[in-house]
Amino acid sequence: MAGAAAVVAGAAAVAAAAELPPRRDGLPARQNALPVHGVGIGWRPEIAQVVAGLPGLGFCEVIAEAITPAAPPRGVAELRALGTAVVPHGVRLGLGDADGVAPERIAHLAACAEAVEAPLVSEHVAFVRAGGREAGHLLPVPRTREALDVLVRAVRQTRDALSVPLALEPIAALFDWPEDEFTEGDFLTELLERTGALLLLDVANVYANARNRGQDPSAVLDRFPLDRVAYVHMAGGAEHEGLYHDTHLDPVPAEVFALLDEVRERGAAPAVMLERDGRYPPAAALHAELTTIADTARLPTPTPRESPTPDTRVPHPSHASPPPGTHESDGGARESSTSARAPNVPAREPDVPAREPSRPARESDVPARASGSSGRGAGVADLPPGGRR
Repeated sequence: MAGAAAVVAGAAAVAAAAELPPRRDGLPARQNALPVHGVGIGWRPEIAQVVAGLPGLGFCEVIAEAITPAAPPRGVAELRALGTAVVPHGVRLGLGDADGVAPERIAHLAACAEAVEAPLVSEHVAFVRAGGREAGHLLPVPRTREALDVLVRAVRQTRDALSVPLALEPIAALFDWPEDEFTEGDFLTELLERTGALLLLDVANVYANARNRGQDPSAVLDRFPLDRVAYVHMAGGAEHEGLYHDTHLDPVPAEVFALLDEVRERGAAPAVMLERDGRYPPAAALHAELTTIADTARLPTPTPRESPTPDTRVPHPSHASPPPGTHESDGGARESSTSARAPNVPAREPDVPAREPSRPARESDVPARASGSSGRGAGVADLPPGGRR
């Protein structure tokens, strides 16, 4: 397939951006041409014992804002000591904020990468604050030239502070801006070309956005820069009032697995991980979902160790929980839904599956649907509680 050939041809660019730091566990720094490989999972305190019992795990992702670089959670430190790659996943950087990225947030992300000897870090193509107000959610950036320039400056600033590659994740959004000048794929392509960043492809987000926009997800992927994929996210969701929400609380649906299979056929699934942020099922159900991911992506299956306890959802008391005011989701700490909101941004409807109070906000929690804005991509207060475009 021509698409797969293009992806293979672009792999050299990904490898060039993925020079890894030396590893203290004695293993080669580059076991693969890519930063991470195999099947992974988002590390959460609630499933720490489950993750620890997966010796074949390729990598794990940890919410950057949920950890203290000087003292990472015990479970994360133990995984790293065993040679499992750990990827800090930021959720509060605000690369699309019109006022720029706060230097201290970049410094924290860089410190997290150093603390866990990360092969790369990841963040979202989103804005999170405006006018001094924190939205508490990942909000979509208008796909305009002006917003693209804002993102390019922020990504370059962030990359300059990092010693490892940066991968960018497009979010699941329940609305588009009227000012949009690009398709999502074209916008991402130009952003990555201008910054040298990699792509964190969230297949669940692609499915959610395509479904809510009435698009064919395969056609959407045609315009994505799949040659820049560093790794892939998989997550579950649910429909609510006619819209599909990327909840991270539900099993991965068959449609998302089918899309992963297509991504794999295009040569763009070098490493795939499961995100789960609440309503944790028994360990056997998580193992089964990881096995299905591995089978679909044609990757080695993480084999669980035998455990005397059939359900290991309860965290060990020594595993650190996220700091107050954050939730654990999407691989990194995000702001609590109790954070200050701008006047016209309503809270999620009570019927939408709720997050447990110990988890950070995620892109699935975009609270409102915009009918218009001033166009700079950071006007949280400009979001009316109106209908979706």
